[in-house]
Amino acid sequence: MFKGIRPIRYAGREVLPLIEGGKGVSATNHASSGAWAAAGGIGTVSAVNADSYDPEGKIIPQIYHALTRRDRHEELINYAIEGASEQVRRAFEMTGGKGAININVLWEMGGAQRILHGVLERTRGMVAGVTCGAGMPYKLSEITASYGVNYLPIISSARAFSALWKRAYSKFADFLAAVVYEDPWLAGGHNGLSNAEDPLQPQDPYPRVKALRETMRQGGISDDVPIVMAGGVWNLKEWEDWIDNPELGQIAFQFGTRPLLTKESPIPEEWKQRLMTLEEGDVLLHRFSPTGFYSSAVRTPFLRNLEARSHRQIAFTKEPIGDHSFELDVGIGNKKNHWVTRGDLLHAREWFAQGFTEALKTPDETLVFVTPDEKKIIRKDQADCMGCLSQCAFSSWADNEKNTTGRLADPRSFCIQRRCRTSPTAARSTRI
Repeated sequence: MFKGIRPIRYAGREVLPLIEGGKGVSATNHASSGAWAAAGGIGTVSAVNADSYDPEGKIIPQIYHALTRRDRHEELINYAIEGASEQVRRAFEMTGGKGAININVLWEMGGAQRILHGVLERTRGMVAGVTCGAGMPYKLSEITASYGVNYLPIISSARAFSALWKRAYSKFADFLAAVVYEDPWLAGGHNGLSNAEDPLQPQDPYPRVKALRETMRQGGISDDVPIVMAGGVWNLKEWEDWIDNPELGQIAFQFGTRPLLTKESPIPEEWKQRLMTLEEGDVLLHRFSPTGFYSSAVRTPFLRNLEARSHRQIAFTKEPIGDHSFELDVGIGNKKNHWVTRGDLLHAREWFAQGFTEALKTPDETLVFVTPDEKKIIRKDQADCMGCLSQCAFSSWADNEKNTTGRLADPRSFCIQRRCRTSPTAARSTRI
């Protein structure tokens, strides 16, 4: 017989150890998270540029009027604080005093700390905890504790948690509500693969979670503080050996894909149907994200186009060196000193004949070939950057004094803000 789950104590209340995954821009809003909490679990509002509403209840379009990136960045922060706060208020009203409401924050989003402060200030007494990943959020514990709110760091290895605990979290141990283990190979969205791990060689999550629990115990953290298994969770019967397992301590489960398929989910109906028909090979672990992180995503036409764009790529030198002794004569206009191999010259001429007539330079001394229309879109998206990430490979924006990464903008990537707002799941993945 299936071993059932039991309620746990969380944020001073009894809840089911079932957590809704907080999936990026507009994919997890008040309707889904409020309903999840009302059913006794922990709903998660995405605080990544969430929607806000006008007095008639219509979504306010996030239109940027400022002329500079820095000023557009300020507009983005204002939209983010207002939207997330409104989503939390609406979700909280739906709960009827049941379950709990968390918010999810992408640490590498632009202005993350300011946004987190702004949302927690406006929603006092409503947010039970903050989940946060995509980076090393050392300041997370300090910020949430200042509002009396719990924090749930998202990590993918015991080593990552150990670094966070020793540097910052041990100072705010009382507010550590759970540790979210987001499996690098099973979870959707941005994944925490290290340079020592092979993206094509998945590892069994059990030993990794066991090591995480051992690390937590070494830090004096009680087994009652749950580890949340995130990624690959579909049916709890598949995780029966994890429940009431003394090696792992208290375990909770995070569901990302299943909430997307509910009637409360805000994503388009065609996407819900698409997620029900996915087959082997339809999900790709890639590095096209402007964050620089690995990301797991449904292989949409948009993603396939990015794959094809990177395939139409050749290396060049600024003077003839070795095999790079053939001068490129297509895609670069009147520009000189682009030396390539004979094979790449033939490839470039072939792509040019197929309509990919524009060669765009990357930060890695390579050229990618695109159509004139693609070039216009890429350049416009780069020019319209509003600084939605702390560092963006696509636009070269960085949240620093000079507002630049110091590297050439990368046309092999994309504007994650624009793409996610026009299609909630197109550039973001599902947890499968």
